[in-house]
Amino acid sequence: MMNQIIRKIVSICLVVFSMGSVFGKTPVFHYVKITTDKGVCLLKLYNETPKHRDNFVRLVSDGYYDSLLFHRVIAQFMVQGGDPDSRYAAEKQALGNGGPDYTIPAEIQEGLIHKKGTIGAARDDNPAKQSSASQFYLVQGRVFTEAGLDSIEQIRLKGKKLTAAQRQAYTTVGGTPHLDGNYTVFGELLSGLETIDRIAEVRTDERDRPVSNVRMSMVVLSRREALNLEREAAGLPPKNGFFTKIADLFSSQKY
Repeated sequence: MMNQIIRKIVSICLVVFSMGSVFGKTPVFHYVKITTDKGVCLLKLYNETPKHRDNFVRLVSDGYYDSLLFHRVIAQFMVQGGDPDSRYAAEKQALGNGGPDYTIPAEIQEGLIHKKGTIGAARDDNPAKQSSASQFYLVQGRVFTEAGLDSIEQIRLKGKKLTAAQRQAYTTVGGTPHLDGNYTVFGELLSGLETIDRIAEVRTDERDRPVSNVRMSMVVLSRREALNLEREAAGLPPKNGFFTKIADLFSSQKY
């Protein structure tokens, strides 16, 4: 009798283990939901910039960004946040210098450009172009004509030519081409471009700080949420059935 019970327990354990192997896949990307006073955004983080990706995921998971302000807003350019001093900032208080006591090495890559909806890491004028550990900006920018991009090449980029991909993006979606090559871009919005537009249109003071506070909160999507998002993007139904839920009990929702 005891041997039969042991065999059943072993069989159940093997089934659970095999379910975990089947269902315990890892998403391709990390995703962050950004909730603001002006709407919600869904952000995909690039794997090509792992130092920025992992740092951002850690800070979001720790609740670092919750209740922080978008403290610098410039229409047709970008909306910036991530200064921890903004959480309890007084009216008209100067912001933009707060953050952890470390920087992130630059991960600037030619193919990751400042098209509308991308997230970039803010920085000071350090020669290595190292990024602030917490401050970021979401690109609004504007749509350019071909002639406008020619002017950007000559004046802002000092003769450097834009690629065909850059020209395609900046004449359709829009963005801020003069930032390319100078700041690390580490992700892009999958939804919520209209949220950037709403934030960018608020009234600001002489320091580009919104007169009425615009706050944020963030959460990293769980492993299952990310997997289902990627399934839906591939035209497949999400997995939320009984066996999936059982298997998820034995798999970390972090990845």
